[in-house]
Amino acid sequence: MFGRTRKQVDDDVIEDDTDDTENQESEPAEDEVEDDQPDDEWSRFDASRDWREDGPFDITEVDLDADDVQRLDFGSLIVTPFDGMQLQMQISQASKLVQALLVVAKEAALEVALFAAPARGSMLAQVRSDMEAATEQAEGTMTLTRGPLGTEVRRVLPVTAPDGRTGKQASRTWMVQGPKWLLRGVLLGKGATEDAVTGDSELLFEFFCNLVVRRGDTPHVPGELIGLEVPAALAATLEEQAAKAAPASA
Repeated sequence: MFGRTRKQVDDDVIEDDTDDTENQESEPAEDEVEDDQPDDEWSRFDASRDWREDGPFDITEVDLDADDVQRLDFGSLIVTPFDGMQLQMQISQASKLVQALLVVAKEAALEVALFAAPARGSMLAQVRSDMEAATEQAEGTMTLTRGPLGTEVRRVLPVTAPDGRTGKQASRTWMVQGPKWLLRGVLLGKGATEDAVTGDSELLFEFFCNLVVRRGDTPHVPGELIGLEVPAALAATLEEQAAKAAPASA
């Protein structure tokens, strides 16, 4: 859908946020993450190929002017909509930034969130380890499998509905790491039980691969959530809806 300028990110793109010694002491260094990730089956699978060859992309890897597709610009993340797409935003009341996007295609849903990653080395194994610990604490189950974007995490967690009924929620998680960022996609609904990228999940897989990350130079601790900005067009709509919902003044 757009021209890609490079197959891989050049070494000069992956660098520390600052060379200033004083700032390095006051700000967390993004490359201070373990480079000696466990040499297990899944780490080797992640390193077996370039899983981002067909996306998701870094802004330095594509030419968005190569087509006339209308996209939604969330600041740190650029989204390409598809026909029939439903979009919900999880917005922090404190920062007014978007913490996650929920994209729905028929009976499948995909939750997308962007995180900071180290300048060097993979943090995927550590994230999976953290997810495993959280799953055990929640008394759920977690398995790893070979997915379309590297190691895929499949979880089943107990949930409680607003009416007090208990049940289980299944999910599939895609994770890809780019230059100083990690993009996470969690498939829910029918997308959590479909294999690979078939059925309703096919649109969501294409959507995920078409995402473009504009990381920026702001220092972040690896693993820190990177907030997104509400696009101007959507912000105007939200303000209009809020005005209609506000009670009339006396």
